[in-house]
Amino acid sequence: MTDENMIYHVPVMLKQCMEALNIKPDGTYVDVTYGGGGHSRAILSLLGPQGRLMAMDQDEDALKNHTEDGRLQLVKGNFRFLKNFLKYYDWMPIDGILADLGVSSHHLDEPERGFSFRWDAALDMRMNVNAALTAADVVNEYEEQKIAEIFSKYGELSGARKLANELVKERAKHPVCTTGQLAKIVEKVCQRGREKKELAKAFQALRMEVNHELDALEQMLKAAEQTLRPGGRLVVMTYHSLEDRMVKNFIKTGNVEGKLEKDFFGNVCAPMFDVNRGATMADEEELSRNPRSRSAKLRVGEKKQEKGGKKA
Repeated sequence: MTDENMIYHVPVMLKQCMEALNIKPDGTYVDVTYGGGGHSRAILSLLGPQGRLMAMDQDEDALKNHTEDGRLQLVKGNFRFLKNFLKYYDWMPIDGILADLGVSSHHLDEPERGFSFRWDAALDMRMNVNAALTAADVVNEYEEQKIAEIFSKYGELSGARKLANELVKERAKHPVCTTGQLAKIVEKVCQRGREKKELAKAFQALRMEVNHELDALEQMLKAAEQTLRPGGRLVVMTYHSLEDRMVKNFIKTGNVEGKLEKDFFGNVCAPMFDVNRGATMADEEELSRNPRSRSAKLRVGEKKQEKGGKKA
């Protein structure tokens, strides 16, 4: 494996993530978003001979970028199936889970994957290339109202309805099958001077729909509660307001909706503590090193010693 392949994804706030995991040398950890392997290599460097790390990714390209280490168990799969894999390998309970929800630079730099508007390529956007749904399917087959909802909810585009309407008009003339075609449609309706930002939001929205990212995140969070041992850490890096709200709510209340449930004594029945009491943002040093960290928020939850009770 070449050095170039080893470092195709520079981890955001790597030091803060490692500190948040509070790694024990003989602990058992899971990196549910292996990507370029940067986080996993850092975890392995802090583990002793008895430590274990499971690294998950649904992208075959990521699995090719593996580190040879007897303590590492690589798993091809979506992190929504975290509990299933841990049960299969008999690794429960575990000491920590790390999730970096950002798209790696590798995906954006591979034209044929269709994640970026920088090249004209097939409109794909599948993290798992064996999945059935592509971005082309969404833009050509979904009803206009549904497309508008996707652009509004996932892309937070103020002109979502206008964009959806224009997209439907264009696809009536000919199928929209490439990133270049889609980019021209977005540029046609977006505010002048904001083309790149609007393009990024539109492409993000489609990627989230194609990969069912919010559903997968909710299932992973529920699995974290069920698989972490008391005192274990959940460390999640988000880049989107909807994802961040889900993680924030889960740590605070035990569910992604943020519904507070209390026991007979009035204690909130949440399975975790908010370790940092809010989100950690990138500092100036991190921003200068890694510009993509500007939108990143790091949240850390710790599994309570007693369900619904106080930390022992």
